[in-house]
Amino acid sequence: MLQGIIEKISGPLVVASNMQEARMYDVARVGEKKLIGEIIELHGERAYIQVYEETGGVGPGEPVVSLGQPLSVVLGPGLIGSIYDGIQRPLNLIREKFGDFISRGVTAPRLDHDRKWQFIPNVKKGDKVQAGDILGEVEETSLITHKILIPPRITEGEIIRITEGEYTIDEPVAEIRGKNGSEKITLVQEWPVRQPRPYRKRLDPDVPLVIGQRVIDTFFPLLKGGTACVPGPFGSGKTVVQHQIAKWADAEVIVYIGCGERGNEMTDVLQEFPKLLDPNSGKPLMERTILIANTSNMPVAAREASVYTGITLAEYYRDMGYQVAVMADSTSRWAEALREISGRLEEMPGEEGYPAYLGSRLAEFYERGGVVECQSSQNRKGSISIIGAVSPPGGDLSDPVVQGTLRVVKAFWSLDDRLAYERHFPAINWLTSYSLYDTTFDEYLRREMNETGVADRKLAIRLLEEEAELKEIVRLVGLEALSTGQRLTLRTAQSIREDVLHQNAYHEVDTYTSLEKQFLLLRTVIHFYEEAKKTVDAGIEEEQIFRLPVLENIARAKFIPEKELEQYKTLQEQITKELQQLYKPVEAT
Repeated sequence: MLQGIIEKISGPLVVASNMQEARMYDVARVGEKKLIGEIIELHGERAYIQVYEETGGVGPGEPVVSLGQPLSVVLGPGLIGSIYDGIQRPLNLIREKFGDFISRGVTAPRLDHDRKWQFIPNVKKGDKVQAGDILGEVEETSLITHKILIPPRITEGEIIRITEGEYTIDEPVAEIRGKNGSEKITLVQEWPVRQPRPYRKRLDPDVPLVIGQRVIDTFFPLLKGGTACVPGPFGSGKTVVQHQIAKWADAEVIVYIGCGERGNEMTDVLQEFPKLLDPNSGKPLMERTILIANTSNMPVAAREASVYTGITLAEYYRDMGYQVAVMADSTSRWAEALREISGRLEEMPGEEGYPAYLGSRLAEFYERGGVVECQSSQNRKGSISIIGAVSPPGGDLSDPVVQGTLRVVKAFWSLDDRLAYERHFPAINWLTSYSLYDTTFDEYLRREMNETGVADRKLAIRLLEEEAELKEIVRLVGLEALSTGQRLTLRTAQSIREDVLHQNAYHEVDTYTSLEKQFLLLRTVIHFYEEAKKTVDAGIEEEQIFRLPVLENIARAKFIPEKELEQYKTLQEQITKELQQLYKPVEAT
């Protein structure tokens, strides 16, 4: 260990001298209280340390100790269901030992060293193995089987001992003879958070990540291994959207990173998630979730650590072959931390005071998502989907954080405060949002569902765009200036907005909609439009069409339970019947 002396303190930035042998990104213990920090710059014998705890009361002359290793996370069974802060300290354990407030310099074991896990081998003595291969399995929760992987540092070797039984995370379960001799393998490994975990090959995403939110899945889909951005002003529903994705996304593992959100929002997560049930299994949602809680009243520097900690945990489960979804709420807080540290380092500022390297840091984070062939001889794939919320001041989409994010993500869900004030949730604006996964998603629909779904979603988007144009005409010259067909377009677009896109996150049925139900609901609305258009062409006035009883049933169609989807066919038949009845008087005359 290398020891230096504090020379200067500026908020979360500490400058230490006598650090000639220090290395970039090594962990340091700062001051008498041994605060946790990370070396982020070196100039001669001076080390510039980003401290992840409050530095008040620490003064020049106090010691700084470099631990000689980078900031790392411990990876092993027991991660699922845990609640960590940005530097992987278990908050529930700290609360039990030290109370409701985290004292500075406090540490706690990141995983339980006393608990025994039942280890079941997947290989046997004499087998040839390589980095990333699965040695065996541990039942971490009732939903997640934890695969014990050969660490990346062991490129190849031979199993010379492996035993089934109950082990703590410190006890060796196997021994491998490699090029540099034999090495004992335990249930855990460490990995530096700033270094992406290795994989064999990156693949193109081709399967949708079904979230159960109709405006997203139907119109602006995200694929497993894809990236998405959710920008929006205060009060537009970013956090609720993130919560809904965390609850209902069909990923196998969820990593929720609260990188600097307000304390009450993270409190909602911490209190609500342990009570929620997984929709697919009926088991507690926390049995497939890891929470990183880092609120705004914590030191700003810790926001950066939380982002890297969360994505590294996600990569670990991806390497096991799982589909992982990462929620980062919100990356604006992380960018603010970068801006503060950059200012204290006296770097040349970029736009709006953010560091010039903001865009590359955002890109590095989002690029750690994707679908990959895992590093292994056992041919398995895993994925990480990243959804980042952005909180630009006043909802300004020209904010550097939003623009930097849009350069690297492929799905853009634009939250609109006007929609939120109108109580339309999710408040995702269908005119300004987009998804670059559209083509792949359409191919999936044709392959797994039918061609009708592709045509329906395109027609629905076109009707919503036409509605926006027609509303401008109505504002100028009034509704009377529109033709019957144009009024039908307005009425159908209203139905798409209110009956399809509007969704109640707190309604037992409406909170989640399967992909099959989404397209049945949309088909019902489009079916009404197509049949009504024939009626309009036959000379029927729109007042007769808009008074039909079936319209009320269409408005309630989103509340049809998942187990009763045959009702949509009945509803479509009712639409056809009622509209055809309008023809009869015309035919009689």
